[in-house]
Amino acid sequence: MSIEKELHKAHVAILHVLLFRPDARFAELQKVSELHSDHFNFYLKQLVDEKLVAKNSDGAYHLTQKGKEFANRFDTDERKVERQPKVAVCLWIIDGDGRMLTQQRLKQPYYGYWGRPTGKIRWGETIMEAAARELMEETGLTADLSFDSVYHKMDFNEETGDMLEDKIFFMMKGVNPRGDLIKEFEGGKNAWMTADDFMTQPLRFGNATLAADEPGTAKSNPVPIMEERHNYSPKNY
Repeated sequence: MSIEKELHKAHVAILHVLLFRPDARFAELQKVSELHSDHFNFYLKQLVDEKLVAKNSDGAYHLTQKGKEFANRFDTDERKVERQPKVAVCLWIIDGDGRMLTQQRLKQPYYGYWGRPTGKIRWGETIMEAAARELMEETGLTADLSFDSVYHKMDFNEETGDMLEDKIFFMMKGVNPRGDLIKEFEGGKNAWMTADDFMTQPLRFGNATLAADEPGTAKSNPVPIMEERHNYSPKNY
């Protein structure tokens, strides 16, 4: 298992020191770990093997580029890696008859739920590139895409109050869809629906709207932002 998912307190101590200085020597890092030399060397080697830490020509250790990005997600008070919202695109594709492109999720979590096609934005990818790629990969279609708004969706367990998902979506509107729709694929299926058809589905995601459809929203905020909290029963997550 990657140590990025299961950090020992010695890993945390080493990364915390190197986050606040250019480099440090073995003895300095060992001191903060409070471990004997052999035990400490085991955990330091893991960080080196994971390419989070590297050794300088003068014998000191420093964070690699990968290590800097990873350590920068530390909560320096709690000394743990912070969880962060997932960033994705949500595709609102409308055909010439006014129907919207919907997708049923046939994988966990949220198995069986209907919503709009979505997908994570990859490292180094622009929002528009992500939207066009996800639309083609998930549906086989292309469309004239434009940015609409930002939607922050927070999902909670309705019984315990625990957070299940925290996602930030870039809402992308698409018109003039072209191509042959992929109706079924591993993990889901696509369908054109009217708004009324969508609302009849027993399992469906919250019906967030495009900011362009909300009177006055775009005028009051140049980058419309919507935030909603949704509760799900354990059996539906």
